[in-house]
Amino acid sequence: MMSLKGMTWNHPRGYDPMVACSRLWQEKTGVSIEWEKRSLQDFESFPVEELARAYDLIVIDHPHVGQITAEKCLAPLDVPGREAERDALARASVGRSYPSYNWQGRQWAFPIDAATQVQAWRPDLIAAAPTIWTEVLELAERGRVLMPLRPPHSLMCFFTLAADLGRPCAVEGPGDLVDPETGETVIEMLREIAALVDPVCLTMDPIAVFEKMAKAGSRIACAPLIYGYVPYATAGFRPNRLFFCDMPSVGSNGPVGSALGGTGIAVSAFSAAGRQAIDFAYWIASGDVQRGPYAAAGGQPGHAAAWEDAAVNAATGDFYRATRATLEGAWVRPRHDGYMAFQQAASDRLNEGLAGRQDASRVVADINRLFRESFAPAVAG
Repeated sequence: MMSLKGMTWNHPRGYDPMVACSRLWQEKTGVSIEWEKRSLQDFESFPVEELARAYDLIVIDHPHVGQITAEKCLAPLDVPGREAERDALARASVGRSYPSYNWQGRQWAFPIDAATQVQAWRPDLIAAAPTIWTEVLELAERGRVLMPLRPPHSLMCFFTLAADLGRPCAVEGPGDLVDPETGETVIEMLREIAALVDPVCLTMDPIAVFEKMAKAGSRIACAPLIYGYVPYATAGFRPNRLFFCDMPSVGSNGPVGSALGGTGIAVSAFSAAGRQAIDFAYWIASGDVQRGPYAAAGGQPGHAAAWEDAAVNAATGDFYRATRATLEGAWVRPRHDGYMAFQQAASDRLNEGLAGRQDASRVVADINRLFRESFAPAVAG
């Protein structure tokens, strides 16, 4: 029996569906896959090349594609003879999930998990979720709001707010990330809400916020910009069930410009079982698997067949239908080689500015400088 190794991230949403689907795959093909997991923070920053040398299958973020293309550590999935399957996956993309893994004309991963910054709320605590940013601030003044601002989520909020204002950040260089006026406006917006929520938000990722919202006795009613996590929308997962909906608007264009997240299944270029690994990638990304065993095991599918499925929505408090508009209007982050290091450095600089109440123009200037510098390796190469 052939055995493969895979790496994913350490949360029921990231791990459980991979194990459940791999069990079915072994029954179907005789090929076993052993999954290991890393913490969310490590998952976002660990070098993909090191993972590719140790694993056959890797779950990745789309902003890695520029780096992994330069390092030649992943195998492209657009293999000859499977064009019809890829066309079907592309047509079933939720928002820009599928094209987000396409770089320099090749497809480096298939979306298996679709996510973007949406809104989480507690209908047992408030009558309706905020639809505009001023309503969020009113709730925050009453101590009812948390927002994950631990790097890189602070920068994701920066991206989302700029794009929803109708002035999205740049995705290509080598110029500035954002015009100074927009950048300063967004920093002032973040500073305003950061001053209203618990200061611990600067150390919280989405999981930490959800855990606090969902625990017994919690009075937190809203997380206005947070990556959706479908397990918290299921009954019985935690003492309090969370519900999800479109993000509140800050501009006049509705819930558009949210910073796209999610994950994709990729195959190591160094795998001795590349063909078998690619077969699994096509299978687990397909509609029947995504809306069936993948969703049933607590996954958050990346295929429209699952997002539109009545049973999948019924089990999750309409998680997918209620956030679909935000996903369809989501903004794809920069993906060039050098972006991942920029994301960390810019998030750290932004948080330093928020915590120290530093001049917004200085913070924006530094972030723009970091963005310009992030293209230097590609220019030099």
